[in-house]
Amino acid sequence: MIKFNVPPFVGGELNYINQAIAARKICGDGEFTKRCSRWIEERTGVNRALLTTSCSHSLEMAALLVDIQEGDEVILPSYTFVSTANAFALRGARLVFVDIRPDTNNIDEKLIEAAITPRTRVIVPVHYAGVGCEMDRIMAIAEAYNLKVVEDAAQGVNAYYKGKALGSIGDVGCYSFHETKNYSMGEGGATLLRDDVLVERAEIIREKGTDRSRFLRGQVDKYSWVEMGSSYLPSELNAAYLLAQLEAADEINDSRLAVWDRYYEEFKPLAESEGLGIPYIPAECKHNAHMFYLKLKNLEERTDFISFLKENGVMSVFHYVPLHSSAAGRRFGVFSGEDRFTTKESERLVRLPMYYNMAEDDQTKVIDTVKQFFRVKEK
Repeated sequence: MIKFNVPPFVGGELNYINQAIAARKICGDGEFTKRCSRWIEERTGVNRALLTTSCSHSLEMAALLVDIQEGDEVILPSYTFVSTANAFALRGARLVFVDIRPDTNNIDEKLIEAAITPRTRVIVPVHYAGVGCEMDRIMAIAEAYNLKVVEDAAQGVNAYYKGKALGSIGDVGCYSFHETKNYSMGEGGATLLRDDVLVERAEIIREKGTDRSRFLRGQVDKYSWVEMGSSYLPSELNAAYLLAQLEAADEINDSRLAVWDRYYEEFKPLAESEGLGIPYIPAECKHNAHMFYLKLKNLEERTDFISFLKENGVMSVFHYVPLHSSAAGRRFGVFSGEDRFTTKESERLVRLPMYYNMAEDDQTKVIDTVKQFFRVKEK
């Protein structure tokens, strides 16, 4: 069976983990954590990048940083992972879901303004598949209405919009380094910040609400509890694992792009002959080959497709069930306007195996099996 995902491993992870153990420093914010943070800062141009225990926790930090209060409204797509919504629902926010664009599966920037009310505080664009949302329009809307922008760039590490790194454009950016992502520390994430005031507050929130970071820098003679926070620091062992991959980021990126490009060229004829949907990359975006998906005609065909691939030794999966259709989504949120594409596109989409160093024979197997499905279907 060809697996859907194989966590990346470049070979230097164990060496760095052993170094961390030998240094007798395995809790958070050691040398490996700092080196990972510097790599992110240099790649993205943000003022500060703070590693976290997950992207979920990065999003929760963001909700605290932008001062979400009970009754505030947050605009986001329904087609996203539950963590995007949870972070703000935990603060008592009302979630306002907006329809997606059918070409990129990103929030439709043209529908955001109609969803704004006097209670709106934040817009949360989610960069699906490492393809940037229309950030110029979103940032202009935020400025016009005095709103904050929190980028859910969980899938967007090493991807760009008009030359700007995803996660570096809004007020707060959130990365994921889960084992399913391009670069992994098993479980982990990062919070990206441009503003010095937010940096200082983020350090406090991340350190259980204390000013311990300032104490360690010698800026205060003791540290104490100064505001609400939690423990969002990952272990040095996780950071050591991640650093090896960040140092090989271009190699990993090139490997994934090669698989993505091959899939695209092989399936483009099917898009024309079978009406199969394939990814669309806007000209202003540079993606990171986080995933390759196909869009079948409908839910029934997708179900048959996934079963056929599995029977023939290829694991494929569908993705998010729209949040507004879930029990919690109905409890904590509301859909703004018409659901023209969110449910329809979610029921069509299926993700193919995609990972670093995927063997050419395995790629060929996936491609041939997909094509076989359509040959069988036509009989």
